[in-house]
Amino acid sequence: MHANRPGPVRRRNGTRVPCAAMHRFAAAALVFVSSAAVLVLEILAARLMAPYVGVTLEVYTAIIGVILGGIALGSWLGGKAADHTDPRNLIGPLIVAGGALAFITIPLIDSLGAGLRGAGPTTTTILTFAAFFTPAAVLTAVTPAIIKLQLEDLDETGRVVGRLSAIGTAGAILGTFVTGFVLVAALPTRPVIRALALALVLLGLGVTVWLRSRRAVSGTTIVLVMLGAAFSFAASHPCEYESAYYCAYVQADEERPEGYALWLDTLRHSYVDLNEPSHLEFAYTAWFGDVITAMAPDGEPLDSLHIGGAAMTMPRYLRAEHPGSTSTVLELDELLLDLATDELGFEPGSDIEVVLGDARLSLSEVGTDTHDLVIGDAFGGVAVPWHLTTREFTEDLRRTMRPDGIYAMNVLDHGPKDFLRAEVATVTAVFGHVAVLGRANAFEPGGSGGNHVVIASDAPLPFDAIEQANRERRRDDRLLHGTALDDFVGDAQVLIDDHAPVDQLLTPFPTS
Repeated sequence: MHANRPGPVRRRNGTRVPCAAMHRFAAAALVFVSSAAVLVLEILAARLMAPYVGVTLEVYTAIIGVILGGIALGSWLGGKAADHTDPRNLIGPLIVAGGALAFITIPLIDSLGAGLRGAGPTTTTILTFAAFFTPAAVLTAVTPAIIKLQLEDLDETGRVVGRLSAIGTAGAILGTFVTGFVLVAALPTRPVIRALALALVLLGLGVTVWLRSRRAVSGTTIVLVMLGAAFSFAASHPCEYESAYYCAYVQADEERPEGYALWLDTLRHSYVDLNEPSHLEFAYTAWFGDVITAMAPDGEPLDSLHIGGAAMTMPRYLRAEHPGSTSTVLELDELLLDLATDELGFEPGSDIEVVLGDARLSLSEVGTDTHDLVIGDAFGGVAVPWHLTTREFTEDLRRTMRPDGIYAMNVLDHGPKDFLRAEVATVTAVFGHVAVLGRANAFEPGGSGGNHVVIASDAPLPFDAIEQANRERRRDDRLLHGTALDDFVGDAQVLIDDHAPVDQLLTPFPTS
């Protein structure tokens, strides 16, 4: 504190009352920390909500919009409060309250998320607002209170406001980078939020004592802290395992002794039977099997490329049903490889190579004309990652295929199926022959949604053999191709790198 510098003043009943300023370094540090905390919560919000709403562009849009709204309101009300109350009585309690509210984000998300499952914009906005709007507003209100405390001379207003605003932005940047690049990858989300909340509470209490605030932290705030912490630790955790990309857990099948499903966020993504790797539980994997059977009816080996691996269902199937096959798996998340190996009985071998990393980048390292079969089964939440849907990606994928190779891609869509139509249009722009496998009424107006398998090749597709394989599985699905497929697709757009609005086109759940 600068003893020789006149302190800031405020009017009280028309009288100018001196107010001791905070040391410049301390002011900067508190602005930096409170701003960083807001962005830490913003980044972690996506991981905390992923088990309930998935990870889509709409989720990130809701988070960014709600947090910005909290920042705006906090700046406004924090400045207004600082004009009517000694800022020294605000700063500490605000930081404590921000910590308490950070604790509460966890039980709020868990309690509301279970009843609001879905990836729609309304759901994600409601969930984000309920949990993160208030802590963002409260923590942001710290900055205008500190600015008010530092305004000792009207001639320095611009300098003080500019300096502290810049420092707050720097804190937000550091909070973003440290969380996104380090914390999410190194630690589970919930312990990080709890540690942040505890640090804020302790910091706020220390600041309250240090500033000799006349307004101590209220009993209500203390109760809020204690309840928030208690509910935070008591909240049920839907994740058995967590990585930078997914909340994952393994679920045993009560009807098959060695059957296990792998859940990723909101999606029952993969299924394997440890005793019977040729068992294909999900309809779309059975459709992959139909395509494989049509390509190699006598169990001939195939060289395959897999965009997404998860539990390694299809590489295991090829190993069992088509001995001598090779599989190259492009898998984003190392956790899924670990789960497949440690929990789901996957045994790596020379016939199955797993390449870790983003498939769009890894694909460039795959040789040209090297694969008979490409299977696309990559998902972020309920949507295929947009950069794996575009014409440019499909063209690069086609490069890796032999002239008579087949591409089979899993697409999830409901309702009007606008994303499915666009993806078929995109694949048709690259390959000469295209078909779609779906449930019997999937392509009728108001028909069933869910999984569909888009099948494409530069060579004529074995329609009869695919349908025969489907019947032999005692299924009654429909293979759409030719004029009927053209009518279904209509004037759907071709997805390109510059415009691939997958999350907006997708209807992730049945419409009523």
